[in-house]
Amino acid sequence: MTDQVATGRTPEGPARCAAVLAWPLRSAVPPGLDPEDYRLALLEDTYEVVAGLELVTPALVLDPPDQPDAEAVTWPGTPIVREGTLAGAFAALHALGAETAALIAPDAPDLPPLLLGKLFRALGAAPAAACQAEGAAARGNGLVALAARLPLPGWLSCALHEVDLDTPDALARLRAAAPRPGLVPQGPGWHRLRTPDDLRFLDPGLEGWENTRALLEGHPLRG
Repeated sequence: MTDQVATGRTPEGPARCAAVLAWPLRSAVPPGLDPEDYRLALLEDTYEVVAGLELVTPALVLDPPDQPDAEAVTWPGTPIVREGTLAGAFAALHALGAETAALIAPDAPDLPPLLLGKLFRALGAAPAAACQAEGAAARGNGLVALAARLPLPGWLSCALHEVDLDTPDALARLRAAAPRPGLVPQGPGWHRLRTPDDLRFLDPGLEGWENTRALLEGHPLRG
């Protein structure tokens, strides 16, 4: 975490930041697993995804603010912010020096880093970009991640005080709040693990998600 180029840091702060939301687990826990162990396994694996990104500083957003077990999954020097809304989290990251940032749901342990890279690239032409959660629910599935240029434009900041990644029609609401079409482009979607049935999306042949994998196999890595 000391290499400014590799982590996306500048002498003034992290120019590009990807932060995982360590918020209360809203997912159904698979039978036989401890809810807190499951939450932390998903969180740590998702954090490892963002920590492996080049030219990006990983961060953690805590709500509630006191979560020593969640903080323990991060690398030394990781920025920690304590906010309960997406707008507040983006503002806190901007205060740390971030010029662009992505907020990521904590239950996407096998998220391909490439998808986050696509969101950051989309910010070259738009103030925000979204990765929508995939699934069968016709009413909407919320978001896996939302990226934005900082500081947020007023319309987006206002919308994000009422919308979070779990809001089923989050993308539609953000687009409705935008002053004109095209300001919130959508990148490729991905899945989140919000029900035991969602575990079928995990591909044992793919690298990553070690903590979730070990917990599901009955051999958790965390002590």
